[in-house]
Amino acid sequence: MRHGKAGVKLKRDISGRRALLRGLVTNVIEEERITTTVPKAKAAKPLVERLITLAKEDNLHARRQAAAFLVKPEAVKKLFDKLGPRFHQRNGGYTRIVKLGWRKGDGAETAKLELVGSELVKRAAERAARREEKLKQLRGGENEEGQ
Repeated sequence: MRHGKAGVKLKRDISGRRALLRGLVTNVIEEERITTTVPKAKAAKPLVERLITLAKEDNLHARRQAAAFLVKPEAVKKLFDKLGPRFHQRNGGYTRIVKLGWRKGDGAETAKLELVGSELVKRAAERAARREEKLKQLRGGENEEGQ
């Protein structure tokens, strides 16, 4: 019988597994997407979703719970300032796992764990950077002509 056997061990003891998952979750919140192995992505997904659910109700207790789990204070700030309001209308399903294929070195199956809508945020940032570069070129051209 499988009583009390829930969860994935990821071939680590409890402290190593906790450190690994804390690092993965922190990176997902900071970068909005990470590439890792499929079992690690599946183990980290519910933790990311739980933290985003905490961020939707922004109070001191929720912030302290998130800060106790996440590694960096910047991740806590981003979680509550940007991701909580972004997913406020959504009832779960904040992340997706996209399988990428096998890693060349050891043949492990890799996957991308990303926040839903992060592709739109990345695309908007790229557009803004291109627009800023174009404006900089135009302003640079005007300064040279005026001299």
